[in-house]
Amino acid sequence: MTGPEIMAVVGFFIMLAGAGWRVWARVEAKVKVAEDKADKNTADLAAHRLHVSETYVTKAGMQEQTSQILRSIEGVGNRIDGLNDRLDRLYENQPRRTTRG
Repeated sequence: MTGPEIMAVVGFFIMLAGAGWRVWARVEAKVKVAEDKADKNTADLAAHRLHVSETYVTKAGMQEQTSQILRSIEGVGNRIDGLNDRLDRLYENQPRRTTRG
């Protein structure tokens, strides 16, 4: 091999190494952007989980609230039944009016 041929081969390898370095740098930049997006999405997911845990009730909590509401409705129903009984007794004890005809 002569000097110019060696220089051509060395130049080719230097060019190939430069191209590889450039591709590697672009891949690293894309990986960095992807990592940043993943970190942001992880933070958003954590914030959403916190919001859901603060806002929505558990199944047990929902059952407890439902039973309290049903007991309250039952109490109102019992009061209405008692009021109906009192009105019935009131009307039963009144003297009946008779009309002469």
